Amino acid sequence: MRHTQDSNCPNTHSKTVATPAPPADGADYRKALSCFATGVTVVTTHWQGQDWGMTCNSFNSVSLNPRLVLWSIRRESSSLAAFTQGGGFTISVLAQSQQALARQFATGSMSERFAGVRGQREAGGRLRLEGCVAWFECDLHQLVEAGDHTIVLCAVRDFGWQDSAALGFWRSRFGQFEPFEAPPPKP
Repeated sequence: MRHTQDSNCPNTHSKTVATPAPPADGADYRKALSCFATGVTVVTTHWQGQDWGMTCNSFNSVSLNPRLVLWSIRRESSSLAAFTQGGGFTISVLAQSQQALARQFATGSMSERFAGVRGQREAGGRLRLEGCVAWFECDLHQLVEAGDHTIVLCAVRDFGWQDSAALGFWRSRFGQFEPFEAPPPKP
């Protein structure tokens, strides 16, 4: 970190500016990022008469009011146009039992990804996967270019959930979340 003084405002406090880290091995950086456990989602859209879908673990909440969520997509992805021009998405949060679906939507053609998949059509023809623990029907709110990805901000139009265990992802492996025992009440 380095500290700088704003030359236009000599009486202001100094500000901290992050200094970029030296280049590191890409594989080592991915290992460090994989230490952050996430849930697993499948994002679907319907664009130009075709279903598009992908596995995504960059899903996150942004705001309760208005209801906003985000996820990101590689700028080199073959499905970038579908997701950025399709107008909206259905985000299905996968259950522990849906590890095979997470793998299915991670690679292959779109017809292979949707082969045998059961679900319900939402507004705009998008597919909500059957058996997911939560789902969010979203309109595109904003796109933010960030490095090699595009951050997709979504306005949540509708949502639902059920009380079941979600699929987890940690250190490049699928898993499950186990809650700690509640601590005993303080006397």
